Amino acid sequence: MCGRGAPELTTTNDPFRGAWGVVPPQQDVFGLTGAAAAAVGAARDHLLGLQSPDGWWKGELETNVTMDAEDLLLRQFLGIRSERETAEAARWVRSQQREDGTWANFHGGPPELSTTVEAYVALRLAGDPVDADHMRRAAKYARDAGGIEATRVFTRIWLALFGQWSWDDLPVMPPELMYLPKRVPLNVYDWACWARQTIVPLTVLGSLRPVRALPFDLPELRSGVRPAKDEKGWGRFFNGLDRVLHVYEKRPVRPLRRAAMRRAADWIVARQEADGCWGGIQPPWVYSLMALHELGYGLDHPVIRRGLDGLERFTIRDEKGRRLEACQSPVWDTVLAMNALGDAGMPPSDPALRRAAAWVVGEEVRGPGDWSVRRPGLAPGGWAFEFDNDVYPDTDDTAEVILALRKVDLPEAEAPIGRAVRWLEGMASRDGGYGAFDADNTQDLCNKLPFCDFGAVIDPPSADVTAHVVEALCGEGLAESPVVKRAVVWLLKAQEADGSWFGRWGANHVYGTGSVVPALVAAGVGRGRPAIRRAVAWLERHQNDDGGWGEDLRSYDDPAWIGRGESTASQTAWALLALLAAGERSQAVDAGVRWLVDNQRPDGTWDEEQYTGTGFPGDFYINYHLYRLVFPISALGRYLQKEVRTS
Repeated sequence: MCGRGAPELTTTNDPFRGAWGVVPPQQDVFGLTGAAAAAVGAARDHLLGLQSPDGWWKGELETNVTMDAEDLLLRQFLGIRSERETAEAARWVRSQQREDGTWANFHGGPPELSTTVEAYVALRLAGDPVDADHMRRAAKYARDAGGIEATRVFTRIWLALFGQWSWDDLPVMPPELMYLPKRVPLNVYDWACWARQTIVPLTVLGSLRPVRALPFDLPELRSGVRPAKDEKGWGRFFNGLDRVLHVYEKRPVRPLRRAAMRRAADWIVARQEADGCWGGIQPPWVYSLMALHELGYGLDHPVIRRGLDGLERFTIRDEKGRRLEACQSPVWDTVLAMNALGDAGMPPSDPALRRAAAWVVGEEVRGPGDWSVRRPGLAPGGWAFEFDNDVYPDTDDTAEVILALRKVDLPEAEAPIGRAVRWLEGMASRDGGYGAFDADNTQDLCNKLPFCDFGAVIDPPSADVTAHVVEALCGEGLAESPVVKRAVVWLLKAQEADGSWFGRWGANHVYGTGSVVPALVAAGVGRGRPAIRRAVAWLERHQNDDGGWGEDLRSYDDPAWIGRGESTASQTAWALLALLAAGERSQAVDAGVRWLVDNQRPDGTWDEEQYTGTGFPGDFYINYHLYRLVFPISALGRYLQKEVRTS
């Protein structure tokens, strides 16, 4: 990315005068405050150098290799897979395989069966021989772990598309689902936005049941044993319903089926974004392309053409090969960068901040989206995560945008901020909390379906999102408003017994706690209140011996990992943000700051191979490449502010 040199901060009232490298002689430049100031200066300069000329920031959004395997399978399905793309993608997939022959869903994570099977199939497409050592090791793990038979439903759908699994042995989701009224359980708006965008095209594919030939079969991945179905409670009910739907699939009501397919196609086409994507994320994108193609949309159709061309924008090529981002996060990255620079003392009039703010204002979503179904009378106003996503703004991004725009002198931001505040107030769920994309998206029945064995499929309120909204609204002077008071009560009730908060969109309790404590303090919850003190005690108990904090993503599945993991820059920063908000001047804070200072790279950033972002708890994780930079800047900047105020 392009950038520019860092500005000189020469204002006489800059509280960090000297913190950017000009430390007054009377200060101890070898002490922690001086070291933190130098670290912030180097990190700030590095971050400014990453800014686009248009004002935005975007770090890579790294995920596991299923994105790349499924991209090759998509191209095989459409008949457009090239040798060059295949070779480049295969090189990347091979680079992520571990010594035991497996692939994981995050750096250092346990082997993952479905990911390994999809990666293996991609390498078979690339021509890797079955008897090659790396392939034999992968196949052995797959068989030992249960084989294709034990993979998740989505993996078996991909295999069914190529004749390696029977459509008859997959759960049925009929396109007639489109006709369920909004008040009837399991209608498309009961699903989270990412799930409904995926489910609708899959109902088309599951009805048409296309099969494309592969130049090979996969007997080496089969165990010969099918896992037993859950026949208890809701599992028994939905398995029975699935058997009924399988009978219906053989003899559907033809006029109803045709009408449902047309409605599904219209729904899909209406939600394609300007850049050709669907919701800015990979799963609905690839399934929508295949579903529309099966409905007669040719490769030269504008909808298909835009969709395929748009994938190039999500493609990264380097010495390790070709890989796809599952999503892109320019709005999120930009406002986190703006907030970090503001925390680091950059003045509101700085050209870099003003350029970023102007770009963010231009990204405001002004039209209705799927969120309007639950809030039909609410005027639009807010921001999405991606470059092009006008259907799915989210409350989390919108909250951070408001906080960021308030750090900049930009008069034209006032009207968008006002619209965003009103939108956020109206997006509160009935219980007072906030989901990311929808209000009251809490129909847990969706999770009971046999189809749903991977990823979160609903969007209930979460502590981290609710906290960000509270912090933003308090910054607008609304701490005493009914909506904020209800959200604060929700947060206090959501505190875990150990004093932490669960993190839905970041790993995990360190993220949740790092988000909630600053929000509660901003809302007027006293620093001496039990909820705050219990959170502080939890963070102090889980600080690593090296002074940092880390939490392994296995904590989503295994409570023994909660608050435990190798120290990382982003998680250390989250813990510090909470402790500083709680008013701590302690050895724990100093040790955390020292860890950031000591582990900074010469170029001003930090190494962080660990994934600290969450897509679906327990299933899909993200390494946001800017997290390792923006959050430490915020934490060190706030630490320095506190030191200046108390010195």
